[in-house]
Amino acid sequence: MNKTVLIVEDEKKLRELIADYLEAEGLAWREAGNGDEAVALFRECSPDLVILDILMPGLDGYDVCEEIRKQSDVPVLFLTAKSEEEDKLLGYDLGADDYMTKPFSPKVLAAKVKALLRRTEITKSGRSAAEAEGNLVDMSGMHIDISGRDVSLDGVQLAMTPKEFDLLLYFTSHRNIVLSRDQILQHVWGYDYEGDVRTVDTHVKRLRQKLGTRADWIATLRGNGYRFKVTP
Repeated sequence: MNKTVLIVEDEKKLRELIADYLEAEGLAWREAGNGDEAVALFRECSPDLVILDILMPGLDGYDVCEEIRKQSDVPVLFLTAKSEEEDKLLGYDLGADDYMTKPFSPKVLAAKVKALLRRTEITKSGRSAAEAEGNLVDMSGMHIDISGRDVSLDGVQLAMTPKEFDLLLYFTSHRNIVLSRDQILQHVWGYDYEGDVRTVDTHVKRLRQKLGTRADWIATLRGNGYRFKVTP
């Protein structure tokens, strides 16, 4: 698979255990024992996926995830002792892709890592196909440059994460169509994505905030999903 995984965990023995299982799957790895080291190493090695503990000295996992999302859409898998729903929702809101709660099976962890890496490749392939169909989208004051991955609204550029951009592009290419959360997950996150469907809701929430007065373009259909409809 020729991919590199960054393991961020303050317990050395656990880092070594994870590394052994990843290596057995043909994956390269780097390791960090705290949040500050993780951020610095991420910038240095540009990994394809990050396994991220939450409770660490210095920057915690939430802080590290937030720093990563400022510059990359790389998959982030939280590995944590926290199992409360609020903790998971916070992680998803910050951009996490999946969770595993300690204690965990190293085999299952390795399988999740491989699935996340596969869906990333599928998403990239799908994005290339979409880009081949056309480069620009214009609608009611919103301008999307697909090849440049830029969005502007009434002449003001909007700062978006890669996944927010992908979600907006999926919505604009399926206008007036009711899209279930599962459909959105499959096409934006990938067909073998194993995370919670609520990650769609958190990304929609952030997208609406950035659309400002156009937030109502994304309508929630209770029990069905979402519909993107441009209004004058």
